[in-house]
Amino acid sequence: MKNQKLNKLITSTALTVGLTLTGMGHSLADTPSAMEIVERANQASFYAGDDGRSEARMRIVDSRDREQVRQFTLLRKNGEEGRQHYLVVFSRPSDVRGTVFLVEKNPGADDNRWLYLPGLDLVRRIAPGDKRTSFVGSHVYYEDVSGRHLQDDDHELIETTDEHYIIRSTPRNPGSVEFTHFDNWIDRNSFLPMKSEYVNDSGEVYRRMTIEEVEEIDGYPTGTRMRMENLKDGEHTLVEFRHSAYDIGIPDSVFSERSLRNPPRQWLQRQ
Repeated sequence: MKNQKLNKLITSTALTVGLTLTGMGHSLADTPSAMEIVERANQASFYAGDDGRSEARMRIVDSRDREQVRQFTLLRKNGEEGRQHYLVVFSRPSDVRGTVFLVEKNPGADDNRWLYLPGLDLVRRIAPGDKRTSFVGSHVYYEDVSGRHLQDDDHELIETTDEHYIIRSTPRNPGSVEFTHFDNWIDRNSFLPMKSEYVNDSGEVYRRMTIEEVEEIDGYPTGTRMRMENLKDGEHTLVEFRHSAYDIGIPDSVFSERSLRNPPRQWLQRQ
């Protein structure tokens, strides 16, 4: 009798352990790799649809709570092998009205960026070394507009929570950036990066991006309210996106240098 009970206990324990290990095996197998996660996050953030249009209001707040406002319309079109074009046209306030920013995104090479300043009637090329500098006086960088190239960093999945994959990205060329690494909290359902924290040489988080609101637009989860913080100085920029639309058929001709001085009014209007 004792032997029968002992055998049942051993069998039950073995079955429990076996099921647990099997479940762990499935869980590990179901977890995508770090590269798969960042590729899907990049797709969700910057490549939704074949093209897109959005209006944005940017509020720039300094450490004394003084506020500046910028309004612009952003047009985007995807190309082949990850290439993209962006056109950003400012409408308010009057001192930046007519300012235009054009991007040719080239994965595996330097992006091309131009800024048209109407007051000077000047087209200025943004040097690759300036991509991590302020975009029109905000806490958003030029690089943030079109996204950082995935191959510029090594990516590691450091934690998985119920809601997020946490990815640590470390630059392959540390001398080209001001951070040692940054961590991304990527939503496990939408794959949108909901938070990014940048860490400096002292191990301090000095810069943070947070997506505060998400809406589904034309079938694509879309961040509609984003906050970029300078934690060292207690400043931030809040960007709110409105009237977004995808797959509207923007032609390639919109993203030419000609559009810097003559923006395509047809595509800047709400469709």
